[in-house]
Amino acid sequence: MKVIIIGAGEIGFNIARKLSSENKDVILIDSSEEKIRRAQECLDVQCILGRGSRPGILKEAGIDTAEIVIAVTNSDEVNMIACLIAGSQSKVPVKIARIRDPDYTGNNTILGKEHLGIDLVINPEREAADKILRLLEVPGATEIVEFAEGKVKLVEFLVEPGSYVAGKRLKELDETHPNQRVLIASISRGNKLIIPKGEDAIQVGDLVSVVTVKNAVSEVQEVLGKKNGRTKTVMISGVGFVGLYLAQKLEERGLSVKVIENDAVKCSELAEKLNRTIVLQGDSSDQSLLLEENINEVDAFLAVSQDEEANILSSLLAKRLGAKRVYALVNKSSYMPVVTTIGVDVMVSPRLAAVGRILQFVRRGRVLSVAQLDGEEAEAIEFVALETSDIVNKPLKNLRFPKGAIVGAVVRGEEIIIPRGNDSILPDDRVIIFALGKAIPKVEKALTVKLEYF
Repeated sequence: MKVIIIGAGEIGFNIARKLSSENKDVILIDSSEEKIRRAQECLDVQCILGRGSRPGILKEAGIDTAEIVIAVTNSDEVNMIACLIAGSQSKVPVKIARIRDPDYTGNNTILGKEHLGIDLVINPEREAADKILRLLEVPGATEIVEFAEGKVKLVEFLVEPGSYVAGKRLKELDETHPNQRVLIASISRGNKLIIPKGEDAIQVGDLVSVVTVKNAVSEVQEVLGKKNGRTKTVMISGVGFVGLYLAQKLEERGLSVKVIENDAVKCSELAEKLNRTIVLQGDSSDQSLLLEENINEVDAFLAVSQDEEANILSSLLAKRLGAKRVYALVNKSSYMPVVTTIGVDVMVSPRLAAVGRILQFVRRGRVLSVAQLDGEEAEAIEFVALETSDIVNKPLKNLRFPKGAIVGAVVRGEEIIIPRGNDSILPDDRVIIFALGKAIPKVEKALTVKLEYF
């Protein structure tokens, strides 16, 4: 598969890194010498210095033989023009563009097949904000991913001292809770990610990813010793797109919201756009301000400014002063392994949210959705099983499934199956697979070779 990526920022760089590690033919284009130099030093991809919206540059990149063009520069206009040129120069099967301006994203006519012909429009900040909203619905969760229109959920929790499941093997949990529609898909322990088997035991400090049906999330919380309380009070630091979007959505849900912003002009603009939110001019790293605004009574502190370092510092301060849960918006790959270990409850990455959407179009087979898990160590892939597939009409225990991968759920019409060894996959089932990064090429091969590819 040949993929042209335009834009070598955090999103483009990391998509290129991931796809090249899976032996895809990747060409990375950027007009910044510094970004191209970084890519040449760190990645095994072809790098081209130039503007990806120029016909000559796209021709040099081999647009005639590309299967996917991914335009993810910081300019909406450059990304749209790149997709337009790609479509006019060659019949590229899939075109993906990063577009953030609502004036563009709200106009399906411009972006549709008859004009720009963009197959997927991604807004990383919007994806990250929606993820935060999902997390606020399940206090204590560090990750939530939805499949099958929300009917199936993957929820990640930290196993704390005193938890009922600590020290128990998965086999024991199945025996003591035979009727619960729950499957533990992965265990993150230190720097190791495990796709567990029945003999594996859960330990204190593990991050456990649980697959369950929508209505059983509260039961999972109880088993893991998590409180089912609702988020009622929220404080937001930063007024960019994410902060404003979150404030508006939380207002609609009837939550008590306060926003802290240093810029007086932005505060005035924000006050006009919001109805019940309290807008405070100030610095979210000001301890006296947080104490004055009763930070110790806040259920969730959301640090979502465009300054990642400020987000980390303000969320740590809020946590120390008594905020029940703190969330930080972080994009840089180098920060991700340490952010949660130093006290931030939840890290949300616009980049990871965008990468998951893009991979849906890169993965072969009848793939419906892809989500990045545990940083980028694993993926959850939702696909449709076809009648011609070798995996249908056989008990799961008899399938030769790639090591490091597991079937997490099967959706059959309105029925949701959290499978066991004796369950089978039928044609037209929606199947959700969880796989370690090293197993993904084998899973993709299975989806390509064993499943009919269209």
